[in-house]
Amino acid sequence: MIFKRGRYSGYLRPLSYIFDLAIINTLAFPFFKNNSDFLNYSLFVSFSWIIISLLSKFYEIYRYTSVTKIFKLLARQTTTFLLVVFAFFGFFNELEREPIGILKYVSIVMVSITIMKFMVYFLLKKYRVLLGGNLRKVVIVGLNQKTDQLGKFFVDYPDYGYKLIKIFDLKGNNKSSIEDCIKFISENEIDEIYSSIAEVESDDLTKLIDFADNNLKILKFLPDNRDIYSKKLDFTYYGYLPILSMRSIPTDEPLNKFIKRSFDIVFSLFMIIGVLSWLTPLLGLIIKLESKGPVFFKQKRNGLDYEEFYCYKFRSMMPNPQAHLHQVTRGDLRITRTGRFIRKTSIDELPQFINVLKGQMSVVGPRPHMVSHTHMYAEKIDKFMVRHFVKPGITGLAQVSGFRGEVEDDSFITNRVKYDIFYLENWSLFMDLRIVFQTAFNALKGEERAY
Repeated sequence: MIFKRGRYSGYLRPLSYIFDLAIINTLAFPFFKNNSDFLNYSLFVSFSWIIISLLSKFYEIYRYTSVTKIFKLLARQTTTFLLVVFAFFGFFNELEREPIGILKYVSIVMVSITIMKFMVYFLLKKYRVLLGGNLRKVVIVGLNQKTDQLGKFFVDYPDYGYKLIKIFDLKGNNKSSIEDCIKFISENEIDEIYSSIAEVESDDLTKLIDFADNNLKILKFLPDNRDIYSKKLDFTYYGYLPILSMRSIPTDEPLNKFIKRSFDIVFSLFMIIGVLSWLTPLLGLIIKLESKGPVFFKQKRNGLDYEEFYCYKFRSMMPNPQAHLHQVTRGDLRITRTGRFIRKTSIDELPQFINVLKGQMSVVGPRPHMVSHTHMYAEKIDKFMVRHFVKPGITGLAQVSGFRGEVEDDSFITNRVKYDIFYLENWSLFMDLRIVFQTAFNALKGEERAY
């Protein structure tokens, strides 16, 4: 729906369509010598743009939409638009347009649309903060730790455009009834209602849903502490019977699996040919001169479906029988001088691109642990085994979020697992690229936890 209520008002979204179509057609005009050819192109491309925009939800951007999501939409729209333009000039091949000219045209169009899209996005954020416009009045029904966190979010991030009016406590000393909540919402023209599932009784929840449906109020729910509500559930039908799966893993889908594996192959080949081919003999000589032992260190790790494989690294320690049992700690005497440098810069991890090319690892994913540690964490850390639904990675979301290196206590590994599960449930190619760039940046600046 073009006028769907969200980040844009009822006028801004149609204006975005008009502006984008104006760019597409204005920049295309020099391609054509007569008006009839231009008219054919304009009708075909404009109609196609609207259709693919509706299908891809290109204009479905709201106040809570992330920048990463916008880039994903732009990339998808650019690819499809490029195919549409090439399809037109392929069908009307008598126009004889050079591919490089078409690519240049599409690039200019999409850069212009991207600039405009982000200008609107960030100007609206500034408008909400500085002038208090484009706000949505919200209330929270039910008081507990999660609703308190949500209230704090609304207050701390005014650029999202939510104005918290009231939090209703349904169970405390000054408790409100659901009728009190409904009356307040009606009298104060509240736009959105956020309700805790845990704090609202079943009958009251029904009343709240009926009120929201009958009064055009947006009603959203916060999951309670029961695990099933906290998961990213996958909803489908078996015939007419609704079925919930405990989680949806994007890389299980054939297309996503192909995209991720293609990225792994291309990136690992680039690193093996472009870096390891000359770095290995040079670094190998330095490692050999400093201490006796092999250039490479291999260690059994657990990967996809808990299967064991040998993970490769440049050797950074003196050969010792404890290497497969005890994790490196700060100031570890087993580490050589060369080892300190290559561990600090993460160069010791580069041979794992061989594991990636072999299909045992991915460029990005949960970091694999030593087999002995995996067994230990599986027994004491809740949901630790979920990490093994996907291939392990050379780097991962947990690592760029401050949870790399030595596991200091159970809370550290618990947080690492939370990031790993978030990654496998929300994977995208853009997320992988962001993690790769962040990893490279961290390696160049040096990380405190890299030792």
